Amino acid sequence: MDAFFASVEQASKPSLRGKAVVVGGLGPRGVVATASYEARVFGVHSAMPMGQARRLAPNAAYLVPRFGFYKAISERVMELLRALSPLVEPLSLDEAFVDLEAGGAAWDEPSLVGAQLRADIRAVTGLTGSVGLAASKMLAKIASEQAKPDGLVVIEPGSERAMLGPMSVRTLPGVGPATGDHLRRAGITTIEEIVEAGEDEMVRLLGKSHGHGLYAMALARDDRPVVAERETKSVSVEDTYDVDIHDRVRVGLEVQRLADRCVRRLRGAGLSGRTIVLKVRRYDFSTLTRSETLRGPTDDPGVIREAAARLLDSVDTTGGVRLLGVGVSGLADYTQEDLFAQAAGERAEADGPVEMDAVAPAEEQPALAERRWPAGHDVRHAVFGHGWVQGSGLGRVTVRFETPGSEPGRVRTFRVDDPDLEPADPLPLVLTGPEASVRDGAPAALREVADGAGRLQAVSSVPASLPKSRSGNGGGAATSRP
Repeated sequence: MDAFFASVEQASKPSLRGKAVVVGGLGPRGVVATASYEARVFGVHSAMPMGQARRLAPNAAYLVPRFGFYKAISERVMELLRALSPLVEPLSLDEAFVDLEAGGAAWDEPSLVGAQLRADIRAVTGLTGSVGLAASKMLAKIASEQAKPDGLVVIEPGSERAMLGPMSVRTLPGVGPATGDHLRRAGITTIEEIVEAGEDEMVRLLGKSHGHGLYAMALARDDRPVVAERETKSVSVEDTYDVDIHDRVRVGLEVQRLADRCVRRLRGAGLSGRTIVLKVRRYDFSTLTRSETLRGPTDDPGVIREAAARLLDSVDTTGGVRLLGVGVSGLADYTQEDLFAQAAGERAEADGPVEMDAVAPAEEQPALAERRWPAGHDVRHAVFGHGWVQGSGLGRVTVRFETPGSEPGRVRTFRVDDPDLEPADPLPLVLTGPEASVRDGAPAALREVADGAGRLQAVSSVPASLPKSRSGNGGGAATSRP
């Protein structure tokens, strides 16, 4: 996807189209998840601290992510890609590799395949996507980045070296700021200069593994196959706190809460695990990780809570904690119950709510029941209809009433406890029907994806690559990024 999260928000909210939009955590320690192209003009980019983004673009719209909505839209795009090939390798919600050769795609006119995919993405989601087609995953990824926003780039077999040569070394996967600076100090700034330096020099500068790999990529060699299914290695959750937590009791309660969330994710995936991991980032940014391996895999909340609590006992949190996380690894699709620990967990589960009530200060009780209105999330008013939260505070919430298909709407302010105002589900970005269907030339499978859901939604982009038979380097990956 082109600026996926921000593009979805602009498509949902007519008043934000063409304006700077930043999506991410809005707290003091939040970071930018995605910035629209209008916001990038001011220097805002992903992974930037939200405070810095606000200084650079004070007039941008700052919104809390709606991950459930993004995931639903992403899945619609993945359905389109799976209609092209059985081999689809998602990299994230907004990006995937597709092996077009495995799907029997005709490559006499590769640009037509890419153009068709972009048109189908727009039809099903109403959003734009950028597509890169090449003979390997690395080249397809580079092509899709060059195609942004809303473009198509095809790297023809035989032209790879000429295309890569003048590019910066930072273009290659695995070359970050540190490696880039190291190469620059050695007088190497372009990919062609890596080739000229030779493989032995790369090994001397970067070590055996990285040096060999980087030299091969500079020669446009990438034999990695598209892998449709990746094995999950761990399940984890973590929270960063706006203010450091100093109270040891509260730290313990937060760890228990995170353990419960982790168990819900485990069970949702039908998994269990043997190794419990605790992550603690302290006030000075030092990060500690502790782990404990059980006798067998489990998804029992009591067992995992108790293991996490034991791990916390070995960590000094005196100076304050800014981040906590709980994870489970050593995954399996079965459980081996520890009956004694399970019984202890059930007792803790029974006693848990009483303990939380006992330690919660009286002044915090009303806050627990207070309704929260995250910026950018959907609401519905009994009188004014559907809208979204522009902001809230001081007992008030400001709502703009508009829908994806309407004109920019009016703004109204209500009490946070207004009985006529309630959270709502997101509206589809594009509606399908007799007057708005996928064009006649689209494959039947793609028409079913659009018509079956009764709506058109936003998508992600995918770089695409040419078949192995034309590349000779074992690529055959196709990737598209909306």
